[in-house]
Amino acid sequence: MRIETFLAHYHIRENPFCAEEARHDPVFDRLLAQDITHPEFAKVLGQVDRPSSSVVFGEKGSGKTAIRLMIDRHVAKHNAEHPDRLVMVIPYDDLNPMLDRLVQAHHGNLEEALNELRLADHQDTILSLSISRFNDALLGEQPVDPAAQTQPAHSPRELVKKVRKLPKQSRINLAVLSALYDQPRTGSILNRWRRVRRRLGLGWLPAVPWIWLTTIVACLIAAGCGIAYLIQGNASPQAPWLLLGLGLAVAAALIGVLVGAWGALQRYLLAKRVAADMPAIGRTFSQLSDLFQELGPRHLAGQPLPIVHSNDADDCRYQLTNRFLEAIAPLGYTGLIVLVDRVDEPTVVHGRADRMRSIIWPMLDNKFLQQQGIGIKLLLPIELRHMVHRESPAFFEEARLDKQHMIDRLTWSGATLYDICTARLQACLDSETEIPPVQLMDLFAEDVTRDAVIDALDQMQQPRDAFKFLYNLILEHCRLNPEDTPNFKIARITLDNVRRAHAQKVQDRLRGLGPA
Repeated sequence: MRIETFLAHYHIRENPFCAEEARHDPVFDRLLAQDITHPEFAKVLGQVDRPSSSVVFGEKGSGKTAIRLMIDRHVAKHNAEHPDRLVMVIPYDDLNPMLDRLVQAHHGNLEEALNELRLADHQDTILSLSISRFNDALLGEQPVDPAAQTQPAHSPRELVKKVRKLPKQSRINLAVLSALYDQPRTGSILNRWRRVRRRLGLGWLPAVPWIWLTTIVACLIAAGCGIAYLIQGNASPQAPWLLLGLGLAVAAALIGVLVGAWGALQRYLLAKRVAADMPAIGRTFSQLSDLFQELGPRHLAGQPLPIVHSNDADDCRYQLTNRFLEAIAPLGYTGLIVLVDRVDEPTVVHGRADRMRSIIWPMLDNKFLQQQGIGIKLLLPIELRHMVHRESPAFFEEARLDKQHMIDRLTWSGATLYDICTARLQACLDSETEIPPVQLMDLFAEDVTRDAVIDALDQMQQPRDAFKFLYNLILEHCRLNPEDTPNFKIARITLDNVRRAHAQKVQDRLRGLGPA
């Protein structure tokens, strides 16, 4: 018997249990609005408008990505209902660009790049994602939260109007942050920064420093004195004064050129030191130098720039983060939620636990995780849980995981998995047919009890294995029944056989004897 024949008997238009990845699961998309998720989801989410950090450890297929998508959905709903208390979601689930830049900065030495990966590198990357997303919205290229299923909080025109009402220092801070961190998807960094600067209301052209204005005026005076001297000649009574004016003007011009060149050189050297301390962003000192020359010394003055070999490398990132939050607060934003997921998927990691540890351990810092207005949601593979439990007391004192809403292991009960599977089944019913909702137990023979199905799902331990179990259960039932004499009730013996086979696979995987 074909699976389609079995499902059609119950008016099910698609197989509810064939998807294995939440990001590509249309059934899960339809279930997002029903809030069917893990019982501890509320602990992970926290209070949306007061973001807090969470640390979750889970097996592959335990629902970490589904939790991330649920957080996205809840934040989008919150933003739609509370436009004066918006929260920006920053997905930090593609670590490949950051890791590739670090490897390149270490001349292709992967192990050295991972061993020297710093918290500052993560802070730079998160700031880059945040500012790039904000600038995309400011320039009208995409909303602040592209994953949101509701309309963006501000249209580009409204956002520009609100931004221009910010205090000038806040707009200068945004311009400096954009120079440091903005990453356009295409085109020149300098051209995009100029567009951002105009949207911030900081002038159409770069500000001309006073020293260059003084130099230009001195050159004009020198030229005037020289021309007047040539016209009037040596015998004129004004000749000595013209020569004196010419000499003073030339001296002033030379001083202006020297002072201006010294300032330009200082900004060039500053750009070189800043670029050296930001390998995760990939800014070249040439790009930063061009940006710093246009910013000028008065806009750079007092900015906590990250400088190589500085003692406060992490502190300056905290200050820059606070300046970004302070700048966007008048626009209605109360904070950021950073979603860290898919740590085992980067190309250079290859699923190796030691490499994942090198990436994540710098972020397990209490000061970083407890930042005001920022919630870091760490959705981590179970392999890192085993490593955490082998750490020293000094590590736990620094990380303070007891304060981070930690879920030691994302586990699912059979009853919860039963409810999720039933919901998926009902989400796939043919909406054009007026029939009572189909329950999961309707698929089984009369001698199969609800407790037996729940117990079988309990042995699967997590959603992905539960879906695979039910998919193969239906497949095995159809294999055992011919098309011309179909049987639409799954027998107890089929349930037991498939349950034993899948339970053994789950146990083998937990012991490291089978593929994850």
